[in-house]
Amino acid sequence: MSGFVLKRVLQAVFVLLVVTLFVSYAVRLTGDPALMLSQGAGSVTEQDLANIRKGLGLDRPFLVQYGEFVRNGLHGDLGNSFMGGTPVSRLIGDALPATLSLAALSLLLSVLVSVPLGIQAAIRQGKGVDQFIRIVSLVGLSFPNFWLAIMLVLLLSITFPLLPPSGWDGPASLVMPALTMAIILSATNVRLVRTAMLETLSAQYIMVARAKGLSERVVLYKHALRNCAIPLITYIGLQFGNLIGGIVVVEKVFNWPGLGTLAFDAISGRDYPVLQGTVTVLSLIIVVVNLLVDMAYGLVDPRIRSK
Repeated sequence: MSGFVLKRVLQAVFVLLVVTLFVSYAVRLTGDPALMLSQGAGSVTEQDLANIRKGLGLDRPFLVQYGEFVRNGLHGDLGNSFMGGTPVSRLIGDALPATLSLAALSLLLSVLVSVPLGIQAAIRQGKGVDQFIRIVSLVGLSFPNFWLAIMLVLLLSITFPLLPPSGWDGPASLVMPALTMAIILSATNVRLVRTAMLETLSAQYIMVARAKGLSERVVLYKHALRNCAIPLITYIGLQFGNLIGGIVVVEKVFNWPGLGTLAFDAISGRDYPVLQGTVTVLSLIIVVVNLLVDMAYGLVDPRIRSK
């Protein structure tokens, strides 16, 4: 087991290095921060711009800058924002709880909706209920997250002023962003639960359980659901990456004070350190979750350890 864990950890470190290297290079293609910082300063010469770049440390070769970013990042230092000089770690620390709370609530709502619907679709395979659930889930898969977010704002904030449209105005502000992500996730998870339940319900031990006279509820929730829970949990864990990616867009639509909004503001302001730090933390979250899922699956199924 130790060899399996070590292999997965090394893979995770490699992925994180590749992602941070790509992001560090890509953000430098978005524009010159010196031009952004010099706007409104009147006449600016090339020497002034060169001095700004030197002060920001942008005059050095890219690999030198990246090496310093990695070295400092290992000590928790992600640099300072170009806009105001605030430590990036502090900005991320302020925004991270908002993103994690939104992700957790979205995932929870998705599970609470998709598991019962997926079970109902499986036990009524081919019937009207099954067809209706499958059509609804297919429609849900077709909605872009930003479009769905805008439609919810129009419905629940403008047509029916029930919820705040954006920003943070108490726990009610969390409802629409979480609902947006939950709908997108549920559309996929319903189909997954249905498929897993159909495979499980056709197993021989389920037939034996029914032959013993056990109630259908016990058969479904104690035997069938428990045995198909492992692949479901694995998929939901791996789905966390898509969840984080979608949240970045949804946060900006709702002006949610999380990492997504922080990243968008950094892009518009050419704030390299903030963007690098934000994407690094988001990537680290995804890599760690995937690593934990791999390790958990390896504990459950010894065959995975040899792969």
